[in-house]
Parts: sequence; C-alpha cells; structure tokens
Amino acid sequence: MKKVLTLTLLAVTLLGACEKVENQTATQEQTLNRVVALSGNAKTGNSTHLFAMSMGHSSKDCKGCVMMDGHRIHINCMGAGDECAYTFAVQLQQIGTAVTATTTDTFDLTSEDFFLVPDRSLNYTDEKGNHIFLNIPGQMIYRDTTTLQFTFTGLFFSETAAYSNN
Repeated sequence: MKKVLTLTLLAVTLLGACEKVENQTATQEQTLNRVVALSGNAKTGNSTHLFAMSMGHSSKDCKGCVMMDGHRIHINCMGAGDECAYTFAVQLQQIGTAVTATTTDTFDLTSEDFFLVPDRSLNYTDEKGNHIFLNIPGQMIYRDTTTLQFTFTGLFFSETAAYSNN
C-alpha cells in the first residue's frame, strides 16, 4: 500500500494536478495519455492503475462549457483539448468485455461533483508486454454521493487508438 501511495504522490508531483502543457516534448508525450499498473499485473479483475492524461482548454477556446444550475459556465481543465495534465489512481475492473475505472482518491481528479471527460485513448502495456490502448469514451462523470469517487464506464481495450486525443 505504501508503494502505491508513494508512486501516486510522485506522479502527481511530477505531472501536477492541472498544469499548462506548453510545448510537448517526446518525453512529455510518453508520460501523457497512458496507463501505468501500480499493483497487480493483469488487466482483468480489480487492480490499481495510474491514469496520466491531458485534457481541458482555456476559456477563450471554450466552445461548449458545461451546464450548472441552468447556466453555461466554463470550468478550467475539463472537456476537449490538452491544456492540462492530470494524474490520478483508479481501480480498473474488467468483467467479460465490460471495463470500468473508479478513482481511488477523493479529490485527485477535481473538487467538483462532476467532470466532463473527453474521448481518450491511453497507451497501455498488457501483462504479456503487448502495446495496446485503453479507450475511454467521452462522458460526464458524477461523484458518487456515498463513496465520493468517480467511475468511468464503457472503457475498452484495442490494438489501435480509437480516439485522437484532441
């Protein structure tokens, strides 16, 4: 458990919770939009992984914002784009072909009660060393009122990226 916490804190420190991504270098591109296994080595069952992904846009580039209390508002670092870098731990669970990911920390992703997730394809190396992708369809996720965690649904693995990550 200490190892998972240490790796999570290190990744959050390195990538930042919501830092602006200016000029992406090859090193930055390798660390963004990927999945890293923190415990367990199989994509099946229930194991902890670190999602590192870019998303979000500036308010001047905002084309849609989100509805909150009947008003359209802009919340930084949500939705389409690659303005911000996120790193957060999830429990990845696959039952048959159904894959879900539930955050393990209450506020790693956001302090809001919702989060607009754009389509993303995350680089992933499976337990056999194969390079594949974990694809997350665009969705609005809501904080569970009991656990306070977020759950991503409809995830799927593929040999090629299903989304362009823009």
